[in-house]
Amino acid sequence: MKKSIGPRDLIFPNPAVVVGTYDEKGVANMIAIAWTGIASSDPASIAIAVRPSRYSHANILHRKAFTVNLPSAAYLDETDYFGIVSGRDTDKLADTGLTAVKGEFVDAPYIEEFPYIVECELSHHLDLGAHTLFIGAIRDIRVDEVIMDEKGTIAWEKAGILTYEGSGRQYLLPGAPAGKAFSAGLRFKK
Repeated sequence: MKKSIGPRDLIFPNPAVVVGTYDEKGVANMIAIAWTGIASSDPASIAIAVRPSRYSHANILHRKAFTVNLPSAAYLDETDYFGIVSGRDTDKLADTGLTAVKGEFVDAPYIEEFPYIVECELSHHLDLGAHTLFIGAIRDIRVDEVIMDEKGTIAWEKAGILTYEGSGRQYLLPGAPAGKAFSAGLRFKK
């Protein structure tokens, strides 16, 4: 039996994401968010949701670009900090000692130490109320070679990418693979 918990902003898992932007002065800023996902495969696009009150919101609109940085568990504290403190008040990268690198394809910084980076050009935005949904056309993805196997496939289990679980307000690590997509369900095919 299932129990109703009402309409809430919960789905599991959410990647723990750090979004990189430049402000009007060209200072790199990072914000931790949980509301993100692939929005389209053609064109390859990613969606992020950011509150209008957040410093990064205006940065995205001004620069028309952002990066999506997936942190490993080694950077849990830094990731959490990026969501706690405002870039209006402090230089978060200087505080954490992480390295901002200018994106090659978009006007936004990424974090060198994080294993997976997506460079996005803003293509659409939509006011949803508490958040603005930003759609970014993916211009490039950068992956640390150490998390790729010999075929060039990303070995996610090596990356240690964080996820965020909203009901318990905690970070988690993904578990072991459960099955092969596009083949496990073939047992039902007649």
